[in-house]
Amino acid sequence: MRQLTVRLPILVLLGCLAGCGPGLHVTTIQLGRSLNADNTVGNHTTTFAPSDTVYVSVATAGAGSGTMGVRWIYEGRVMGEPKKQVSYRGIAMTEFHLQNAGGFPPGDYTVEVFLDGQSAGTRPFRVDQR
Repeated sequence: MRQLTVRLPILVLLGCLAGCGPGLHVTTIQLGRSLNADNTVGNHTTTFAPSDTVYVSVATAGAGSGTMGVRWIYEGRVMGEPKKQVSYRGIAMTEFHLQNAGGFPPGDYTVEVFLDGQSAGTRPFRVDQR
């Protein structure tokens, strides 16, 4: 009987280590003008020129699958809502970007990040004439 009472907590602990950890979750949202090879932002900024490409890189941790998305907003109007299906084990980066061949109008913008339809945070940014 003693052998069973010692093994049961060990089996529960091992089972938890394999699957009780936190699922996929957002840890950091980066905003900038360029991307590194690992999808992290290379040139962090919150001020852009009309001709710049705006990059947002979302860092996640944990293991799991889900839908990562962003909502690009300019003066209260939604400009786009791209989504990506992701499946990660551990730390990973997911990249989204916004481009406009004709240039962005100056003003205040926001990007909101979603994981499985739940907001994970926002980052405001500005486009200025240069």
